[in-house]
Amino acid sequence: MSSACENDNKGKNQRGQSIVEITLITPLLLIALYVPADFGIAFFMGNVVQTAAREGARIGSGLQKSGKAPDLTFSSTQADTVKTEVMSQLPDYLANKKVTVTFFTGVGCLEFVEVNAQGDYNFFLYRMMRLLGGTAPDSVTISRTTQMHFKYQPYMNNDYCTSAVTYGPYSL
Repeated sequence: MSSACENDNKGKNQRGQSIVEITLITPLLLIALYVPADFGIAFFMGNVVQTAAREGARIGSGLQKSGKAPDLTFSSTQADTVKTEVMSQLPDYLANKKVTVTFFTGVGCLEFVEVNAQGDYNFFLYRMMRLLGGTAPDSVTISRTTQMHFKYQPYMNNDYCTSAVTYGPYSL
């Protein structure tokens, strides 16, 4: 009869041990699974920022200069057009979003537009490290730059322009 009681107590002890083990391992397992997902999200944010900058450069490359001939230039109005489009495509998950638009123009040179888009991404891992007493930065800046040639320029242009007019950074 005593061996039956021992078997009952042994089963109860093992069940209690399993619950304790699962309770201790579950937070570590969740963190271990979330870290790759967090870096994957950051990688995805980088791709979204790159796509937004590329789209802004594509729009900027099709803009016409304003003013009276022969003093045709790009103005802040054209830069605002590019900035508005890029800002609308940047994800809300990024903080401190900024867009800089630069027009490289001149006479007899290959003209192009450069769009720089950036924002700050807050890693969950960094927050966990600070919560546990570690040191980690508050965020990581994701920045992407794209250049695109203007669609409307003479065929004789073959050297890159060095004079630039920069608009921005525009912040949100």
